[in-house]
Amino acid sequence: MNDNCIFCKIVAGLIPSKKVYEDDDFLAFDDINPAAPVHVLVIPKLHLESLADCEGAHEDLVGRLCGLAPRIARERGVGYDGPDGTSGFKAMFNTGRGGGQEVYHLHLHVLGGPRPWKPR
Repeated sequence: MNDNCIFCKIVAGLIPSKKVYEDDDFLAFDDINPAAPVHVLVIPKLHLESLADCEGAHEDLVGRLCGLAPRIARERGVGYDGPDGTSGFKAMFNTGRGGGQEVYHLHLHVLGGPRPWKPR
């Protein structure tokens, strides 16, 4: 645990969150400033600052982290069910300040619903 990390404090139960999923290694919770109707953050309980810090030893962890995205999307009603264009979700890592990362604890955004990122 990093004592200065807000996500580590959420994992430790020191800061409340609206939990969506939890197991021994991961926690998923609703984003407090959602960019879409469904916006869930999925984090490893292990503190890693960003995707750039992941190495070979983290391949299993990152793979399992990514594997949670479709499960959470389905459970939140935005899982992909065909090429009709009406369903689906976005899974995204922001890495580093230039990549839009604001909290320096590895996290995966799962976004779905009407697409605010789609040009109108």
